[in-house]
Amino acid sequence: MGESRELSASVQSLLERGTVIPAHPLALNQDRKLDERRQRALTRYYMASGAGGIAVAVHSTQFEIRDPGVDLLEPVLRLAAEEVEAAGLNRPLIKVAGICGPTDQALREAELAVKYNYDLGLVSVGGLGDWTEVQLLKRAEAIADIIPVFGFYLQPAVGGKPLSYSFWREFAEIPGVKAIKMAPFNRYQTLDVVRAVCMSSRKDEIVLYTGNDDSIVADLLTTYRFEEEGRTIEKGIAGGLLGHWAVWTRTAVELFDEILELRDKGAAIPAELLQRGAQITDSNAAFFDPSHGFHGCIPGIHEVLRRQGLLEGRWCLNPEEELSEGQMEEIDRVYRQYPHLNDDAFVKAHLEEWLNL
Repeated sequence: MGESRELSASVQSLLERGTVIPAHPLALNQDRKLDERRQRALTRYYMASGAGGIAVAVHSTQFEIRDPGVDLLEPVLRLAAEEVEAAGLNRPLIKVAGICGPTDQALREAELAVKYNYDLGLVSVGGLGDWTEVQLLKRAEAIADIIPVFGFYLQPAVGGKPLSYSFWREFAEIPGVKAIKMAPFNRYQTLDVVRAVCMSSRKDEIVLYTGNDDSIVADLLTTYRFEEEGRTIEKGIAGGLLGHWAVWTRTAVELFDEILELRDKGAAIPAELLQRGAQITDSNAAFFDPSHGFHGCIPGIHEVLRRQGLLEGRWCLNPEEELSEGQMEEIDRVYRQYPHLNDDAFVKAHLEEWLNL
Protein backbone atom coordinates (compact mmCIF):
# COMPACT_ATOMS: atom_id res chain seq x y z
CA MET A 1 0.00 0.00 0.00
CA GLY A 2 1.48 3.35 -1.04
CA GLU A 3 1.27 6.61 0.83
CA SER A 4 -1.03 9.37 -0.39
CA ARG A 5 -0.17 13.03 -0.23
CA GLU A 6 -0.09 14.54 3.23
CA LEU A 7 -2.27 17.44 4.28
CA SER A 8 -0.63 20.80 4.83
CA ALA A 9 0.01 21.59 8.49
CA SER A 10 -2.60 24.37 8.51
CA VAL A 11 -5.30 22.18 6.95
CA GLN A 12 -4.46 19.29 9.27
CA SER A 13 -4.69 21.58 12.30
CA LEU A 14 -8.05 23.04 11.22
CA LEU A 15 -9.45 19.59 10.43
CA GLU A 16 -8.46 18.35 13.90
CA ARG A 17 -9.79 21.39 15.76
CA GLY A 18 -13.06 21.12 13.88
CA THR A 19 -14.83 23.43 11.49
CA VAL A 20 -17.94 24.10 9.40
CA ILE A 21 -17.83 22.44 5.98
CA PRO A 22 -20.97 23.06 3.88
CA ALA A 23 -21.87 20.57 1.16
CA HIS A 24 -21.88 22.74 -1.96
CA PRO A 25 -25.10 22.82 -4.03
CA LEU A 26 -25.33 23.09 -7.83
CA ALA A 27 -26.63 26.34 -9.33
CA LEU A 28 -28.72 25.76 -12.45
CA ASN A 29 -30.73 28.04 -14.70
CA GLN A 30 -34.27 27.30 -15.92
CA ASP A 31 -32.83 25.20 -18.76
CA ARG A 32 -31.13 23.03 -16.10
CA LYS A 33 -27.72 24.17 -17.30
CA LEU A 34 -24.92 25.34 -15.01
CA ASP A 35 -25.35 28.93 -13.82
CA GLU A 36 -21.68 29.80 -13.42
CA ARG A 37 -22.33 33.21 -11.88
CA ARG A 38 -24.45 31.81 -9.10
CA GLN A 39 -22.22 28.77 -8.66
CA ARG A 40 -19.34 31.12 -7.95
CA ALA A 41 -21.58 33.26 -5.70
CA LEU A 42 -22.36 30.25 -3.51
CA THR A 43 -18.66 29.57 -2.95
CA ARG A 44 -18.16 33.24 -2.07
CA TYR A 45 -21.08 33.06 0.36
CA TYR A 46 -19.58 30.09 2.21
CA MET A 47 -16.19 31.76 2.48
CA ALA A 48 -17.70 35.06 3.64
CA SER A 49 -19.80 33.19 6.22
CA GLY A 50 -16.60 31.98 7.85
CA ALA A 51 -16.91 28.33 6.85
CA GLY A 52 -13.64 26.45 7.25
CA GLY A 53 -14.13 24.35 4.15
CA ILE A 54 -16.35 23.38 1.25
CA ALA A 55 -17.33 19.95 -0.05
CA VAL A 56 -17.91 19.89 -3.81
CA ALA A 57 -19.28 17.15 -6.10
CA VAL A 58 -20.99 15.50 -3.13
CA HIS A 59 -24.64 14.44 -2.68
CA SER A 60 -25.84 18.05 -2.37
CA THR A 61 -24.08 18.87 -5.65
CA GLN A 62 -26.18 16.08 -7.25
CA PHE A 63 -24.56 12.80 -8.24
CA GLU A 64 -25.96 13.29 -11.79
CA ILE A 65 -23.18 15.83 -12.52
CA ARG A 66 -21.19 12.75 -13.53
CA ASP A 67 -23.72 11.52 -16.12
CA PRO A 68 -22.67 11.48 -19.79
CA GLY A 69 -24.18 14.50 -21.48
CA VAL A 70 -24.23 16.43 -18.21
CA ASP A 71 -20.46 16.34 -17.59
CA LEU A 72 -20.34 18.90 -14.79
CA LEU A 73 -17.96 17.15 -12.41
CA GLU A 74 -14.83 18.94 -13.59
CA PRO A 75 -16.52 22.36 -14.02
CA VAL A 76 -17.89 22.44 -10.46
CA LEU A 77 -14.56 21.32 -8.98
CA ARG A 78 -12.73 23.94 -11.06
CA LEU A 79 -15.09 26.84 -10.29
CA ALA A 80 -14.92 26.32 -6.53
CA ALA A 81 -11.12 25.95 -6.61
CA GLU A 82 -10.81 29.16 -8.67
CA GLU A 83 -12.95 31.11 -6.22
CA VAL A 84 -10.96 29.91 -3.22
CA GLU A 85 -7.73 30.83 -5.00
CA ALA A 86 -9.06 34.26 -6.02
CA ALA A 87 -10.24 35.04 -2.50
CA GLY A 88 -6.66 35.05 -1.21
CA LEU A 89 -7.79 34.05 2.26
CA ASN A 90 -5.37 34.59 5.13
CA ARG A 91 -6.66 31.42 6.77
CA PRO A 92 -6.80 27.77 5.70
CA LEU A 93 -9.87 26.49 3.86
CA ILE A 94 -10.33 22.73 3.52
CA LYS A 95 -11.34 21.70 -0.01
CA VAL A 96 -13.13 18.34 -0.10
CA ALA A 97 -14.06 16.63 -3.39
CA GLY A 98 -16.72 13.96 -3.61
CA ILE A 99 -15.52 10.66 -5.08
CA CYS A 100 -18.01 8.11 -6.42
CA GLY A 101 -18.38 4.99 -8.51
CA PRO A 102 -16.49 1.75 -9.11
CA THR A 103 -12.75 1.76 -8.55
CA ASP A 104 -11.70 2.89 -12.05
CA GLN A 105 -14.12 5.85 -11.93
CA ALA A 106 -13.21 6.68 -8.33
CA LEU A 107 -9.50 6.79 -9.17
CA ARG A 108 -10.14 9.12 -12.13
CA GLU A 109 -12.17 11.38 -9.84
CA ALA A 110 -9.40 11.33 -7.23
CA GLU A 111 -6.86 12.39 -9.89
CA LEU A 112 -9.21 15.20 -10.94
CA ALA A 113 -9.48 16.40 -7.35
CA VAL A 114 -5.69 16.44 -7.05
CA LYS A 115 -5.47 18.41 -10.33
CA TYR A 116 -7.52 21.20 -8.72
CA ASN A 117 -5.64 21.05 -5.41
CA TYR A 118 -8.40 19.54 -3.27
CA ASP A 119 -7.17 18.42 0.11
CA LEU A 120 -9.33 15.35 0.70
CA GLY A 121 -11.61 13.00 -1.20
CA LEU A 122 -14.99 12.23 0.39
CA VAL A 123 -15.38 8.58 -0.60
CA SER A 124 -19.00 7.57 -1.16
CA VAL A 125 -20.26 4.00 -1.47
CA GLY A 126 -23.46 5.21 -3.13
CA GLY A 127 -24.52 3.01 -6.04
CA LEU A 128 -22.29 0.13 -4.92
CA GLY A 129 -24.96 -1.78 -3.02
CA ASP A 130 -23.87 -5.17 -4.35
CA TRP A 131 -20.20 -4.68 -3.44
CA THR A 132 -18.80 -6.64 -0.53
CA GLU A 133 -17.10 -4.86 2.36
CA VAL A 134 -13.78 -6.39 1.28
CA GLN A 135 -14.19 -4.86 -2.18
CA LEU A 136 -15.06 -1.48 -0.67
CA LEU A 137 -11.97 -1.59 1.54
CA LYS A 138 -9.69 -2.36 -1.41
CA ARG A 139 -11.27 0.52 -3.34
CA ALA A 140 -10.65 2.89 -0.42
CA GLU A 141 -7.02 1.79 -0.20
CA ALA A 142 -6.52 2.50 -3.91
CA ILE A 143 -8.08 5.96 -3.59
CA ALA A 144 -5.92 6.71 -0.54
CA ASP A 145 -2.83 6.15 -2.69
CA ILE A 146 -3.89 9.22 -4.70
CA ILE A 147 -5.56 11.61 -2.26
CA PRO A 148 -6.12 11.71 1.53
CA VAL A 149 -9.45 10.05 2.29
CA PHE A 150 -12.46 11.42 4.12
CA GLY A 151 -14.56 8.32 4.83
CA PHE A 152 -18.33 8.62 4.45
CA TYR A 153 -21.12 6.60 6.08
CA LEU A 154 -24.06 7.59 3.87
CA GLN A 155 -27.59 6.69 4.91
CA PRO A 156 -29.38 4.11 2.71
CA ALA A 157 -32.31 6.47 1.98
CA VAL A 158 -30.11 8.52 -0.35
CA GLY A 159 -27.95 5.77 -1.83
CA GLY A 160 -25.74 4.50 0.99
CA LYS A 161 -25.66 1.02 2.51
CA PRO A 162 -25.37 -0.38 6.04
CA LEU A 163 -21.76 -1.18 6.93
CA SER A 164 -20.57 -3.30 9.83
CA TYR A 165 -18.45 -2.37 12.83
CA SER A 166 -15.79 -4.70 11.36
CA PHE A 167 -15.75 -2.71 8.11
CA TRP A 168 -15.06 0.53 9.93
CA ARG A 169 -12.48 -1.16 12.14
CA GLU A 170 -10.57 -2.24 9.01
CA PHE A 171 -11.21 1.09 7.27
CA ALA A 172 -9.63 2.98 10.16
CA GLU A 173 -6.35 1.10 9.64
CA ILE A 174 -5.89 2.45 6.09
CA PRO A 175 -2.98 4.92 6.43
CA GLY A 176 -4.42 7.49 4.01
CA VAL A 177 -7.71 7.87 5.91
CA LYS A 178 -7.62 11.24 7.67
CA ALA A 179 -11.26 11.74 8.65
CA ILE A 180 -14.67 10.06 8.57
CA LYS A 181 -18.02 11.75 8.03
CA MET A 182 -20.76 9.88 9.85
CA ALA A 183 -24.12 10.39 8.14
CA PRO A 184 -26.20 7.26 8.69
CA PHE A 185 -28.87 9.33 10.53
CA ASN A 186 -28.80 6.49 13.04
CA ARG A 187 -27.39 6.52 16.57
CA TYR A 188 -26.36 2.85 16.56
CA GLN A 189 -24.47 3.10 13.27
CA THR A 190 -22.82 6.37 14.29
CA LEU A 191 -21.60 4.66 17.45
CA ASP A 192 -20.20 1.78 15.36
CA VAL A 193 -17.90 4.21 13.55
CA VAL A 194 -16.78 6.04 16.69
CA ARG A 195 -16.03 2.80 18.55
CA ALA A 196 -14.25 1.29 15.54
CA VAL A 197 -11.95 4.31 15.25
CA CYS A 198 -11.31 4.36 19.01
CA MET A 199 -10.34 0.67 18.97
CA SER A 200 -8.01 1.10 16.00
CA SER A 201 -4.27 1.77 16.08
CA ARG A 202 -4.99 5.11 14.36
CA LYS A 203 -7.45 6.49 16.90
CA ASP A 204 -5.41 9.67 17.30
CA GLU A 205 -4.88 10.14 13.56
CA ILE A 206 -8.50 10.01 12.33
CA VAL A 207 -10.79 12.97 12.87
CA LEU A 208 -14.54 12.42 13.19
CA TYR A 209 -17.09 14.72 11.55
CA THR A 210 -20.85 14.63 11.80
CA GLY A 211 -22.97 14.35 8.71
CA ASN A 212 -26.04 13.58 10.80
CA ASP A 213 -28.08 16.62 9.81
CA ASP A 214 -30.81 15.45 12.21
CA SER A 215 -28.49 15.58 15.25
CA ILE A 216 -25.96 18.32 14.62
CA VAL A 217 -25.70 19.99 18.01
CA ALA A 218 -25.85 16.79 20.06
CA ASP A 219 -23.11 15.22 17.93
CA LEU A 220 -20.83 18.23 18.32
CA LEU A 221 -21.29 18.32 22.10
CA THR A 222 -20.73 14.63 22.79
CA THR A 223 -17.49 13.08 24.01
CA TYR A 224 -17.50 9.30 23.62
CA ARG A 225 -15.72 7.24 26.26
CA PHE A 226 -14.77 3.56 26.12
CA GLU A 227 -13.00 1.37 28.68
CA GLU A 228 -10.71 -1.18 27.09
CA GLU A 229 -8.10 -3.38 28.80
CA GLY A 230 -7.68 -0.93 31.66
CA ARG A 231 -7.42 2.08 29.34
CA THR A 232 -9.91 4.90 28.98
CA ILE A 233 -10.32 6.07 25.39
CA GLU A 234 -12.13 9.32 24.69
CA LYS A 235 -12.99 10.92 21.37
CA GLY A 236 -15.25 13.73 20.28
CA ILE A 237 -16.73 14.75 16.94
CA ALA A 238 -14.58 17.64 15.77
CA GLY A 239 -16.79 19.36 13.22
CA GLY A 240 -19.46 18.91 10.60
CA LEU A 241 -19.65 18.30 6.86
CA LEU A 242 -23.32 18.86 6.25
CA GLY A 243 -25.88 19.52 3.55
CA HIS A 244 -27.85 21.43 6.15
CA TRP A 245 -24.97 23.88 6.45
CA ALA A 246 -25.35 24.77 2.75
CA VAL A 247 -28.06 27.17 4.01
CA TRP A 248 -28.12 29.63 6.90
CA THR A 249 -24.35 29.15 6.92
CA ARG A 250 -23.46 32.32 8.78
CA THR A 251 -25.57 31.35 11.79
CA ALA A 252 -24.16 27.82 11.58
CA VAL A 253 -20.65 29.26 11.90
CA GLU A 254 -21.74 31.35 14.89
CA LEU A 255 -23.29 28.25 16.50
CA PHE A 256 -20.11 26.25 15.91
CA ASP A 257 -17.98 29.02 17.41
CA GLU A 258 -20.15 28.87 20.55
CA ILE A 259 -19.64 25.12 20.76
CA LEU A 260 -15.87 25.46 20.26
CA GLU A 261 -15.71 27.98 23.10
CA LEU A 262 -17.61 25.62 25.40
CA ARG A 263 -15.32 22.74 24.47
CA ASP A 264 -12.19 24.82 25.02
CA LYS A 265 -13.36 25.94 28.47
CA GLY A 266 -14.74 22.54 29.47
CA ALA A 267 -17.87 24.43 30.43
CA ALA A 268 -21.28 22.94 31.20
CA ILE A 269 -23.65 22.65 28.25
CA PRO A 270 -26.40 25.28 28.52
CA ALA A 271 -29.96 24.01 28.23
CA GLU A 272 -30.64 26.72 25.63
CA LEU A 273 -28.08 25.19 23.29
CA LEU A 274 -29.87 21.84 23.41
CA GLN A 275 -33.16 23.63 22.76
CA ARG A 276 -31.62 25.32 19.75
CA GLY A 277 -30.34 21.93 18.62
CA ALA A 278 -33.93 20.65 18.56
CA GLN A 279 -34.99 23.72 16.58
CA ILE A 280 -32.22 23.05 14.06
CA THR A 281 -33.40 19.44 13.74
CA ASP A 282 -36.95 20.67 13.13
CA SER A 283 -35.67 23.06 10.46
CA ASN A 284 -33.72 20.23 8.91
CA ALA A 285 -36.91 18.17 8.67
CA ALA A 286 -38.43 20.98 6.60
CA PHE A 287 -35.40 21.23 4.31
CA PHE A 288 -34.58 17.51 4.00
CA ASP A 289 -38.09 16.06 3.79
CA PRO A 290 -37.65 12.86 5.87
CA SER A 291 -41.43 12.37 5.91
CA HIS A 292 -41.21 11.54 2.19
CA GLY A 293 -38.01 9.49 2.35
CA PHE A 294 -35.82 12.59 1.77
CA HIS A 295 -37.23 13.00 -1.75
CA GLY A 296 -37.19 16.80 -1.46
CA CYS A 297 -33.86 17.26 0.32
CA ILE A 298 -31.97 18.94 -2.52
CA PRO A 299 -34.93 21.08 -3.71
CA GLY A 300 -35.46 22.02 -0.05
CA ILE A 301 -31.93 23.41 0.19
CA HIS A 302 -32.43 25.14 -3.16
CA GLU A 303 -35.69 26.74 -2.02
CA VAL A 304 -33.98 28.45 0.91
CA LEU A 305 -31.17 29.70 -1.33
CA ARG A 306 -33.77 30.86 -3.89
CA ARG A 307 -35.61 32.88 -1.26
CA GLN A 308 -32.36 34.57 -0.34
CA GLY A 309 -31.51 35.36 -3.98
CA LEU A 310 -28.43 33.14 -4.16
CA LEU A 311 -30.18 30.78 -6.59
CA GLU A 312 -32.59 31.75 -9.36
CA GLY A 313 -34.78 28.68 -8.84
CA ARG A 314 -35.05 25.22 -7.30
CA TRP A 315 -34.16 23.34 -10.48
CA CYS A 316 -32.31 20.03 -10.24
CA LEU A 317 -30.69 18.02 -13.03
CA ASN A 318 -33.44 15.44 -12.56
CA PRO A 319 -36.78 17.14 -13.38
CA GLU A 320 -38.50 14.68 -11.02
CA GLU A 321 -36.65 16.19 -8.06
CA GLU A 322 -39.02 18.78 -6.65
CA LEU A 323 -40.42 19.76 -3.27
CA SER A 324 -42.78 17.18 -1.78
CA GLU A 325 -46.38 17.92 -0.97
CA GLY A 326 -46.52 20.20 2.07
CA GLN A 327 -42.77 20.86 2.11
CA MET A 328 -43.06 24.50 1.09
CA GLU A 329 -45.44 25.07 4.00
CA GLU A 330 -42.97 23.37 6.36
CA ILE A 331 -40.16 25.69 5.20
CA ASP A 332 -42.53 28.65 5.76
CA ARG A 333 -43.22 27.31 9.25
CA VAL A 334 -39.62 26.98 10.39
CA TYR A 335 -38.83 30.42 9.01
CA ARG A 336 -41.69 31.77 11.10
CA GLN A 337 -40.98 29.81 14.26
CA TYR A 338 -37.18 30.14 14.35
CA PRO A 339 -36.26 33.55 12.86
CA HIS A 340 -32.99 33.56 14.85
CA LEU A 341 -31.68 30.59 12.85
CA ASN A 342 -31.64 32.18 9.39
CA ASP A 343 -28.95 34.45 7.99
CA ASP A 344 -31.15 36.37 5.54
CA ALA A 345 -29.89 39.78 6.69
CA PHE A 346 -26.26 38.73 6.20
CA VAL A 347 -26.97 37.40 2.70
CA LYS A 348 -28.95 40.50 1.76
CA ALA A 349 -26.08 42.75 2.82
CA HIS A 350 -23.54 40.96 0.61
CA LEU A 351 -25.51 39.34 -2.22
CA GLU A 352 -24.70 41.99 -4.82
CA GLU A 353 -20.94 41.67 -4.32
CA TRP A 354 -21.09 37.86 -4.45
CA LEU A 355 -23.08 37.93 -7.70
CA ASN A 356 -20.75 40.48 -9.30
CA LEU A 357 -18.37 38.47 -11.47
